[in-house]
Amino acid sequence: MDKKKPVSLKELAIELGVSISTVSRALKNSPEIGKEMREKIKALAKERNYRPNPFAMSLLKNSPRIIGIIVPDIVTHYYSSIISGINDKAHENGYSTIITSSYEQFEKEKKCLEDLINIRVEGIIACLSQDTADYTHFETLAEQNVPMVFFDRICLTDKFSSVITNNVESSQEATEHFLSTGSKRVAFIGGANHLEIVKLRKHGYLQALRERKIPIERELVFCKRIGYEAGYEGARYLLSLANPPDAILAMTDSLAFGAMKAIKEAGLTIPADVALIGYTDELHANYVDPPLTAVTHQTYKMGETACTLLLEQLGGVGKVNQVVVPCILSVRGSSIKEVNHVD
Repeated sequence: MDKKKPVSLKELAIELGVSISTVSRALKNSPEIGKEMREKIKALAKERNYRPNPFAMSLLKNSPRIIGIIVPDIVTHYYSSIISGINDKAHENGYSTIITSSYEQFEKEKKCLEDLINIRVEGIIACLSQDTADYTHFETLAEQNVPMVFFDRICLTDKFSSVITNNVESSQEATEHFLSTGSKRVAFIGGANHLEIVKLRKHGYLQALRERKIPIERELVFCKRIGYEAGYEGARYLLSLANPPDAILAMTDSLAFGAMKAIKEAGLTIPADVALIGYTDELHANYVDPPLTAVTHQTYKMGETACTLLLEQLGGVGKVNQVVVPCILSVRGSSIKEVNHVD
């Protein structure tokens, strides 16, 4: 046997000629196992580099104590910060987590869900992929009473608890910020219109225009996909208009970064020619030139809150609950035309 390779309970049991349950109880200092045998088992476990496998042990108990997570993208700071909040809250309460990614694809999202159910997680926390417009796979979970919570991009709010930001109010505030600091003609770049989050943020943008009695022009709204390339494409389209905007509200930072590239390629200056605001406040927002004004999400708190809601369900509290974690407008160099103006 390779002494450097961690061994399982089964391998220890075979080497000692006892049952797996005997090894397990001995390692937990159970008085049911004699002191001599306990010490012998512990010594061998140490020598063979045994480490507990919480997943395997939980399956033996038929109580997984594992929470599944589905995100559209693992690598961004936005989702990793939310995952950190989920992980910390889960671990505080004796749960492990398994993280999966849909890569913004509907079919991959369904596969993630199927895999998590097959390994018998106790509950799931998820954010929809931007391709997801059919919620049948989640409706099935509701029928089976599988505990589940959505965050950010949500669906089926009558069946599942969720954690969102104040999408309408925050986008209205961002648009008002433009109009109060020298911008006159504000455009909006969003994702696919079937996503509730796109509808809400677009609504806040339009509401700000209505309150200022500014005519709404459909050509100033570009909603296609979420991502850097879509932001670049959207900004190029907007800047090609006969009467282009002098400010752009992008509903994610990735869209804003793409828009920033298009604005600079057009030989225009940010914010003097085109002011710009993003959403979520990725780490890069501080390092681009100029630094990006962004609607900052309290991501860690969103993750903690989502996990708390799921833990309540796992504890028998079945009430569907929608929680709003407010955003904060972080003003930097990309949005204010009138430098001396106090917003």
